[in-house]
Amino acid sequence: MNATTATDTAAAPDGARPNLHTVLSLRGISKSFGAVAALTDIDLDVSSSEVVAIVGDNGAGKSTLVKVLSGVHAPDSGTIDFGGERVTLPTPMAALERGIATVFQDLALCDNLDVVQNLFLGRERRPFQLDEVGMEVRAWELLRQLSAKIPSVRIPIASLSGGQRQTVAIARSLLGDPKLIILDEPTAALGVAQTAEVLNLVERLRERGHGVILISHNMEDVKAVADRVVVLRLGRNNGEFRVGDVTTEEIISAITGATDNAVSRRRSRGDTASPTTHTITTEDAER
Repeated sequence: MNATTATDTAAAPDGARPNLHTVLSLRGISKSFGAVAALTDIDLDVSSSEVVAIVGDNGAGKSTLVKVLSGVHAPDSGTIDFGGERVTLPTPMAALERGIATVFQDLALCDNLDVVQNLFLGRERRPFQLDEVGMEVRAWELLRQLSAKIPSVRIPIASLSGGQRQTVAIARSLLGDPKLIILDEPTAALGVAQTAEVLNLVERLRERGHGVILISHNMEDVKAVADRVVVLRLGRNNGEFRVGDVTTEEIISAITGATDNAVSRRRSRGDTASPTTHTITTEDAER
């Protein structure tokens, strides 16, 4: 099990993704709510064309970290460097203008509006009146960039599957040409086919040069698309690993702080686990 850094990833000799540069660098980020320390001295680096998965148990600080990066919460201490420049993110709009787009777990889509209306809600094109044609053309451009399987941009969101809704939310995040995209549990409550569709979208974001932060409890999803895994435990860094160099058991050990868990016991018994069994949450690890 070898820990790694974003710099090591950028210098990887395999040449798979050359010309990487650090998009985001956090140092010593802390955030407290009264007597509760949600984050303590968090360090994190994300490069362009890289998917970094952030994993941890409930209460590990993942949601607070996402809100700090998206401008919802200001950190109590620490520094944020974005694009090589020291920045502050006092509001969600400031984060968007800097190039940080967040797709929250609830997606924030309006079921009664169509795809175009959801994409441009609050950012409508209208010099004198709504530019319906221009918005529709741009909507198709964004969806084609993601190779999305949306039958029409004029159907209500309520008619789309879970995977297609996630696609629309991700396409909306691309409107401002962000450098960093944060995906909060993008495959939660999705079926197998829809999960595969969303993971393909994550791959396309990386291919297009975006830095991606993936928040997930699903170890199979993490190992399928992430380049590095950053583990949070009780609001602190508790491990950082290359996906190719770490096992699911080692990640769960870092999440729970224990080496004795359901996966390690199954391995010691020599049981052969099915693919669905390996979709392990932290709740499984504690039983």
